[in-house]
Amino acid sequence: MSEPALVLPPDGRQSETARAIQRGAMRYLAARGLVGVPEFSLASGRRADIAAIDLRGEVWVVEIKSSVIDFRTDHKWTDYRLHCDRLFFAVGPDFPLDILPEDAGIIVADPFGAGLIREAPHHPMPGATRKALTLRFARAAAGRLMGLMDPEALRGIEL
Repeated sequence: MSEPALVLPPDGRQSETARAIQRGAMRYLAARGLVGVPEFSLASGRRADIAAIDLRGEVWVVEIKSSVIDFRTDHKWTDYRLHCDRLFFAVGPDFPLDILPEDAGIIVADPFGAGLIREAPHHPMPGATRKALTLRFARAAAGRLMGLMDPEALRGIEL
């Protein structure tokens, strides 16, 4: 008999629209062979909405924009380029795509999936940055899984 799947509860930071976009974008990434960590803390102290990695180690950051106001008031996404090989915006089906910057990819998502509208330019990270980010990614993912299995086990451990 198999155990029930572990499901993360919503963390309360995202709107319902952002959670729907996140779910569809994560499904899209998985279909492309990437695995993602939502709300991923970068070395800069910023938090990427989704960081994902493929089998070759290429890293994508996906910035979710749930509304035009969200896009126009939040400019921290420009810092994310230092922490990824490709930068994407994930938006809902009604989002006006023409306001998004030309030098980022576009994913349009709903709760059930997503589609690629524009591929992101490739800007490879330096090797040392990639190594540090990959280690941070592994620790974040393993720590979240471990925390679901035994929250007490992580006391005092820096992820």
